[in-house]
Amino acid sequence: QVQLVESGGRLVQAGGSLRLSCAASGRTFRDYAMGWLRQAPGKEREFVAGINWSGGNTYYADSVKGRFTISRDNAKNTVYLQMNSLKPEDTAVYYCAASQFGRYFLPSDFGSWGQGTQVTVPS
Repeated sequence: QVQLVESGGRLVQAGGSLRLSCAASGRTFRDYAMGWLRQAPGKEREFVAGINWSGGNTYYADSVKGRFTISRDNAKNTVYLQMNSLKPEDTAVYYCAASQFGRYFLPSDFGSWGQGTQVTVPS
């Protein structure tokens, strides 16, 4: 399996920007589609954004479309989530996840997960 470590989460004011990073190790990074998912207190984990192995295709939840951008650097074994125009409802633990089977649309598509990084946007 691939090991994933997220970083970059912190408290940021509404309207601000933040970039999350996820470093992968253990297996060939290019073998995996990647995704970002999040879980707010008292809510189920939800899909945020996904990207295929090459970075040529991306997919976003409607709630973040136009504000968040997922990207990857296969030379650095890293996937990023650029978050702009942050809102209080974006407050959650953000998880990086890897999918070995090409799908990257649902939480159940992902088989490897990081420990998560907290993003807080106070109202």
